[in-house]
Amino acid sequence: MRVRLPYRGPFTHAPLWGALRAHTVSGLERHDPDGTHTRVVEGPHGPALVSVLVRPADGYVEARVTPAHHDDVEALTATVRRWLDLDVDPLPIDAALSRHPQLAPLVAQRPGLRRLGSVDGFETAVLTVLGQQVSLAAARTFGSRLVAAYGLPVHDGFFAFPEPETLAALAPEQFRSTLGLTGARARTVLSLAEAASNGLRLGADTDPAEFRAGLLALPGIGPWTADYLTVRVLGDPDAFTPDDLVLKRALGVKTGRQAAELAEAWRPWRAYALFHLWTAEAY
Repeated sequence: MRVRLPYRGPFTHAPLWGALRAHTVSGLERHDPDGTHTRVVEGPHGPALVSVLVRPADGYVEARVTPAHHDDVEALTATVRRWLDLDVDPLPIDAALSRHPQLAPLVAQRPGLRRLGSVDGFETAVLTVLGQQVSLAAARTFGSRLVAAYGLPVHDGFFAFPEPETLAALAPEQFRSTLGLTGARARTVLSLAEAASNGLRLGADTDPAEFRAGLLALPGIGPWTADYLTVRVLGDPDAFTPDDLVLKRALGVKTGRQAAELAEAWRPWRAYALFHLWTAEAY
């Protein structure tokens, strides 16, 4: 099924698609040379395959959806819109951020920049933990190994991300050796899976304070990871990662406190400022 997902312009989509390409986990996702990004998205009746491609001349994202059940299309469409930040009105955000000298040239260069969201909080949390203190390439490798070993086959060579209960039931040493992780990293992922299977809420509708506190209670998850997941999963336009290394480099500061103080002036749009600065540095 082909679905048109309209958005409010402007929409500088290349950085968002660059982020999708850079984080593509083989088996779970595929990024084609023409810009089509395909991935597994969980629907109410099971995993679906969704492909998205921007049609800038027509002002919409084209989504090709292969659902587990035809009744799932509406829910899947809502997930994709949240993932790609298609419901935002960029004009007031751009106007507000353009008042700040450090951000004005970035906004002028990339008007209507969107935030990269998440299709599933647990998946994003696990992949983020796998990427801690390693290169992006290594993080993708770990994610691909996890999906290949424990994911549910969908079709066309794609796998659904494993459920928390699936990972929580694994023996730590088996999991560690299968993915090639350190013992500490494996324990963090399995602790996250156990917590999620026992009621830790990681959905987009979770209360931000509850979300952050639940993550910080787990071994191996610190403030940066909790802040980053708040930005990606909850979709809070003012979420921020003051201790992010790329951000501090972009701002020319040494501490998270200095970054947080600078960012006070950007409220309530700090997440969009963050993506402008990340884009300028990384994409």
